Amino acid sequence: MTPVDKPAADKARAAPRPVSKQRLRLWLRLLRATRGIESELRERLRKEFDVTLPQFDVMAALARKEDGMSMTELSRSLMVSNGNVTGIIDRLAAEKLVLRHAPVTDRRSYIVRLTPKGAAHFAGMAKAHEIWVDDLLAEIGATEADELIPQLEALAVRVRGEDQ
Repeated sequence: MTPVDKPAADKARAAPRPVSKQRLRLWLRLLRATRGIESELRERLRKEFDVTLPQFDVMAALARKEDGMSMTELSRSLMVSNGNVTGIIDRLAAEKLVLRHAPVTDRRSYIVRLTPKGAAHFAGMAKAHEIWVDDLLAEIGATEADELIPQLEALAVRVRGEDQ
């Protein structure tokens, strides 16, 4: 680099980035972090419990609803299609982890709930999942987490358009 070029290069490096570029960088960092954590959790669930992340997610949703959920409620809760949920439920039912039944009032729909075996299996997975996430996010202290959580929640609300 010639002496004439050096100040121009220094100026370009020191110039503040437009906020749009900063937001793009933020999005990419959030995406990279999320994908990395998700990939690690997928692998651990597969190795330790022989389940997929979507199966874990379905069981987590069902664990929060003792009386069960309809297939439509499940698909809305997980933001996936009914077809995706049906395939997951089929696999979990084959392993006797969930039970589905048609309510008396509507024989066209199904209510799905965890079996006692499924609830016990999920409890072990949930405990391990919490430990894994805690380990993966160990660099983030309580104060930082307390600051980030409402900021990210507010962002999620704005992106979904719920603040209007």
